[in-house]
This record gives sequence, C-alpha cells and structure tokens, in this order.
Amino acid sequence: MEKLTFYAVSAPEKLDRIGEYLAERLSRDVVRHRYGYVVIAMEALDQLLMACHSQSIKPFVESFLHMVAKLLESGEPDLQVLGTNSFVKFANIEEDTPSYHRRYDFFVSQFSAMCHSTHEDSETRNRIRVAGIKGLQGVVRKTVNDELQAIIWEPQHMDKLIPSMLFNMQDNEDSERSGEENPASLAESCFRELLGRAAYGNMNNAVHPVLVHLDNHHLWDPNDFAVSCFRIIMYSIQAQHSHHVIQQVLSHLDTHSKNTPRVRAGIVQVLLETVAIAAKGSIGPTVLEVFNTLLKHLRMSVDFELGDGSRRNSASSHSSTRTKESEERIVQNAIIQTIGFFGGNLPDYQRAEVMMFIMGKVPVYGTPCHTLDTVKIGHQGTKRIQAMLLSSLIMVTSGFKCKTMCAGLPVSFLEPLCSISLMEDSELRQLVLEILHNIIDRHDNRAKLRGIRIIPNVAALKIKREKISKQDVVFMKKHGQQLYRHIYLGCKEDDNVQKNFELLFTALALITIELANEEVVIDLMRLSIALQDMALVNEENMPMFIRCGIMALVAAYLNFLSQMIANPPFCQHVSKVIEMRNLDAPHLLPEHVFREKCVLPDSLDRDDVGLYFQTADLAEALSVPGYNVERLAIPYIPQVTDEDRLSRRKSFVDTISLQVDILSNSLPDQSQLAEEITFETLKKAIDTTGLEEQERERRRQVMEKFQKAPFEEIAAHCESKASMLHDRLAQIFELTIRPPPSPSGTVTVTSGHVQYQSVPVYEMKFPDLCVY
Repeated sequence: MEKLTFYAVSAPEKLDRIGEYLAERLSRDVVRHRYGYVVIAMEALDQLLMACHSQSIKPFVESFLHMVAKLLESGEPDLQVLGTNSFVKFANIEEDTPSYHRRYDFFVSQFSAMCHSTHEDSETRNRIRVAGIKGLQGVVRKTVNDELQAIIWEPQHMDKLIPSMLFNMQDNEDSERSGEENPASLAESCFRELLGRAAYGNMNNAVHPVLVHLDNHHLWDPNDFAVSCFRIIMYSIQAQHSHHVIQQVLSHLDTHSKNTPRVRAGIVQVLLETVAIAAKGSIGPTVLEVFNTLLKHLRMSVDFELGDGSRRNSASSHSSTRTKESEERIVQNAIIQTIGFFGGNLPDYQRAEVMMFIMGKVPVYGTPCHTLDTVKIGHQGTKRIQAMLLSSLIMVTSGFKCKTMCAGLPVSFLEPLCSISLMEDSELRQLVLEILHNIIDRHDNRAKLRGIRIIPNVAALKIKREKISKQDVVFMKKHGQQLYRHIYLGCKEDDNVQKNFELLFTALALITIELANEEVVIDLMRLSIALQDMALVNEENMPMFIRCGIMALVAAYLNFLSQMIANPPFCQHVSKVIEMRNLDAPHLLPEHVFREKCVLPDSLDRDDVGLYFQTADLAEALSVPGYNVERLAIPYIPQVTDEDRLSRRKSFVDTISLQVDILSNSLPDQSQLAEEITFETLKKAIDTTGLEEQERERRRQVMEKFQKAPFEEIAAHCESKASMLHDRLAQIFELTIRPPPSPSGTVTVTSGHVQYQSVPVYEMKFPDLCVY
C-alpha cells in the first residue's frame, strides 16, 4: 500500500487507471461475495483518496463514487455501512475546485432509503439507519458549500432528506443510546446542521417538507413532536430568516382552515412557539400579517361553532355538537393566547400599532364590519368575537409602559374603546376597563388596589407615582371628559356585578394616581357627587343593588382621594359620612353591599343628610390655593358624542341635545365692566377658566341657533357673512392690484367720471435699488 501510494503521488496522471482497475476488481469481488477482498480494495481506495490532492484526482473520484454506489446497492448491511463510512471520509475532504459534472441524486435516494430501514434485527436496523443519516450528513456537507451543487436544495431532494431525518427523530426507541449510536439524536444534529446552512432563497424548500411530514403522519394532534420540530427549526436558522418560517406556518394554517378543530389548534400552538422565539428578533413585515391571519381564523372558528349550532338538524345528537363547540373553544383560546403572547413580546412602538390594528377589527353589531364576513353570525356571534378580541387586547396591553397617555390612548383607539364601554353587556365592559387599567397603570399599582373597600390607610399601600407631565395634562384636557363619561355611564347599567364596581373603583384610583392635577381632582369630585345624585334621584329606575353599589363605589373612592391629596378637612368629612353609614346604613358601604346576604332597603332616605357627601362641605374643605372650588358647584353632566350611535344604547341614541357646563358668572354684566380696575379684577381677567366657559357657551348658542332657527334666518345670516367677505376681498384686491403712480398720470374712475391724477417725480417713492 505504501508503494502504491508513493507511485500514485509521484505520478498523479496514473491515478485514473489505478482507480478503474481497483473498481473493476471490487465489482467482481462484490458479485462473488468475496467480502475480504472488498474490504481491502475499499481501504486502498480510501487511502489513495486521502493521500492524493492533485488536479487529476477528479476522474479517480468518479471510480471511487461508482464503487461506493455498488456497495450501497448490494443489500448487505456490512457492505452498506462500509460504503457509507468511505463516503463520509470523502465528504470531509475539501476540494480546491468545484465539480461540474458530479451528481449526488443516487446517494440522496439511497441514504434516505437506509434511514427508513425495516430490518428485522433491531441492532442491524439501527446500524443501517445510523449509516443512512451519516451519509445524508456527508451529502449535505459536500454540497452546501459547492456553488455548483445548489441543486441539493431543490424540492425533489429536500422531500427525501427532511422526512428521513424527521422519521428517525420521531421514532426514538433507543433513547438510552447516546451520541452517534442513537439515530434520533444523530438525525437531530444533522437536521440542525442542514437548517443552519439554509440561505434566504432555500428556506421555503426546507420548511415545506416538515409541514407535509406532520400532515402525513397526523402529528398535529397531539402536537408535541410538531412543537419540538419547530423549536429546533427556529433555533437553528439564521435570525433574519425567521419570518419565512412564520409565513409558511400561516399559509399552512390557511390550507387547513376547514380541518378538524384539534388540528387547527395544534397548528396555532406551533405558531405560538415560533413567534415566541422570533418576536424579539427581526420579523419584518410579518407582524400585521400574523395578526390578520389569526383574527381571520378566529372569526371562522366562531362561524363554525355558531353556524353548526344554528344549522343543527334533529338527527344529530346534542353531545356531538357540544363536543364540537368545546373543541372550537380550544382553537379560539389558542389563537387568543398566540395574539396576546406575540403582541406582548413586541417593542412598544409596534405594540401600539398592533393595538390599533386589533381595535379596528372589533365588530360593532348592526354596522358593516371589515373583518372576514363568511356568514352572518348575528348578535351572539358578534358579542363572542368582541369578547375574544378584547381578551387578546388585554394580553397585548399587559406590561405596556407608554411614555405619555397620548401615545397609549390615541383618539383612534380611545373612541372605539369607549364606544364598546357603552355596550349592554357587563362582560364586555369589564374587558374594556381592564384594557384601560393596563394602559393607565404605568407604575404597577393595580395589585395594591384590587377589590373595592374603604382603605383605612392609603399611605401603607406605598403607591408609586410621579408628577403629572405637561403632555398628560393636555391629554386630560382633551380626553378627560371621555374617561369620566365612560365611568359615569358604566356605573348605572342594570347588569353590573361586583366585579364591574371593583374595576370602576380601580379605574378611578388609577386616574387619580397617574393623571390627576388640581383641575382633574375637582372633575373627579364632581363626577363622584353626580354618581351619588344619580343613585339618590333614580330617574332611570335602577335596581336597589345598583344604587347601593354606586353609593359604595363613591364612598370607597372619596376615601381614597381624600387620603391621596392629604387634605385633613376633606378626610374628616369623608370619615364622618362613612362612620354614619356604618351605624345607620351599612348597605351603602362596599364591605356590606357586596356580601351575598346583604339586606337591601326598599328605598334610600334622601333627607338623611349625614349619610351622603355634601358639595358645600367638600368645597369648604378644598378652599385652599390651587383648587377652583367654584367649578365644584357645577353639576357634572356627561356629554353626548358620536360613540352613542355605535353602542346600541336606546337611552342615548335618541338624544340630540348638547349639554355643557356653564359658570354662572362667566358672562360679565355691563355694570361690572365700568368698575374700577383693581388687582383682583386683573387676576380674574388672567384666569382662563372663565374664558373657556364663555367659549363653550358661545359654541352652544351657535349650535342651538343652527338646530332650532328657521331656514330663512340661517340663509340670511350666511348671506350677510358672504357679502361681508366679498366686500373685504374687494378692498384688499384694490389695494394690491392698483398700478403704481406715474408722472404721466394715472386714470381713476370715480362715480362714472374719468379723472387723470399726475404725481410729481420728487413725491414718488422708489425702491432703494432703483435710486442712483
């Protein structure tokens, strides 16, 4: 062998004939079953291959590969293993120049077949499978770095390679074996290596066979193997290719849209795993596509569930329908979990976009909806989808820390959210409040405020807060009324339960902590007094539980507020009322009214002044610098907005009146104008609150005029304005278009007579640049 090697190295042009001769001998020995000679010939080929690295080795490699193919075809396990080992040695040699004509199609097919070996002896079967996997690994190593062998990524090869590895990973019988003796672990390392080498354009060809294999072997239900496969894929590929995999799974979900619920749920859970790994990385334009597809399937799942229920014929059993419904619920829960998890892991700027996107998909019953309309699912289906989308919004918004409220609650998000808060369904209102809590609570105080109770010592809660920023002050000036209105109207719904009142209390407390300056505190106190009055007057015939619940909510909140602003007279008044209620009317306190066996009275005694919070006492307590106590006397009335149109609330849809708070002294009398100017009058003039109220009053009068005045009067008013505008424009044009003065005279026409006016040169004004 040494002599032969020396000869081959010194005369490399002879390698071709040496290879042919050895191959011929080896073929003859294989046919005659003289396996000893076969082993010797194969060792000779191996050693020559390892020793000679010259340009003329190419023809020798052809002989070598031809012999390896002969051994693999022989059907003898020992020879197959021998041939594979030789091929692996060859695969590890790095060649200087690429090969133009070499093909590995046969080896891919043969090694894949060996991976699926079903030999009756388990030990032999194991050896053949391990050899097959090693062979495939060799093919991959040999081809992926060779630019001329990119053909390996084509579907016809991938459809053999990938299932062979997955088959062995799945069939993990010999789990106690370790390392290269265990086909499953070896197949997994080979699978990881292949995916790690996959380039941008090859990703789809690598992932598609995985999905097909999982379909063919029914591995979506249960989906443990599918989940582990995609974990391996996501951790093996380059991070920038993650969105390819997600898109593949999404399109696969689309193709299975009419499959059984458990299969769809299995695919969605796999998607959850993939996005969980990719969410922090680069997922590019896939973000909204993921949400769009998931929301579409959520809608379809509700369609299947409710559609089947409504079209159920008498022959089908109730139990099978119930099973179908519960299975659809599994799909829906998996989708919501995926939406929430994915959204929750996105950076804040993308999370805000996703919140808006999901909010835009929430359907409003009775209005055209731009989500996927497969069938008309009616009021019940719409309510189900609303609840599920809001649940996913809760998951997306949890942990969301916006710098300013304008970023967290933009108008395009706040208005539809408040519109849903007017729905006649307590569950939906609870979900809306929880979303608001997630966004408003930027210092994680919510857990300390859980439940509704009279908190004896708020300081002991160690609430975290910061000074309200200018942006948040502006936000409350613009949108505070919407939040107050949402709370006011949410309190008087007949189907409210204890949880609704608890969430309303938390909302009020969080607004106080995060967004309250002196002006907002006054507004919140006006809102509290208005709620108390609403429960006492009871114009809308609310049940006694709701009225007592509102009273308890006001007591719990004013107790919290008085301690938050640390005003002793205010605290004293609140604790006095709570003490009186403890003695005479415990049903007006949260600790009692929300008990199961609380005895409720037939009516509330409006004359017992000591049981209720009095505006005069609160105003007196707050008569300290910074608080505009005069505004406290104005009763709070919720403004009617466009949201009512969308909310299906009968009591507000028919109302067109615009109710605005007006200060009694906002319009000054003529006699006051002639008064002597003092420091006080100047101070009052600077105070802008009166001006704001005047502006509101002026707007109200204009709106009233256009609503109630006869058409002729409005037309005349508009015509006079138009003529004024035309006159003013004519004046401006006359000034600007008039020709410049000239010494020769200018022509002017006055009352029909033509006149020439001459201007002396010395009186004319020329631009500086014209004067010499």
